[in-house]
Amino acid sequence: MIDSFLACSTCANNFVSDDNAAGYAILFMLGVLLPILGGIGFLMVRIIRRGEADLDPELRDDFTA
Repeated sequence: MIDSFLACSTCANNFVSDDNAAGYAILFMLGVLLPILGGIGFLMVRIIRRGEADLDPELRDDFTA
């Protein structure tokens, strides 16, 4: 009973019926978010590699682990 008060309308209807609307909504959001996050990660790595390649060797640190 309390679940229907706390849930949004899509999830509340999921408690009543047998279809899996909440599961499809989560799957859709993952389908949208994962490519966006992957693209951002790819672009960040690309920016870092380009920055290191274009950096003057005199300006590099001599740090070795």
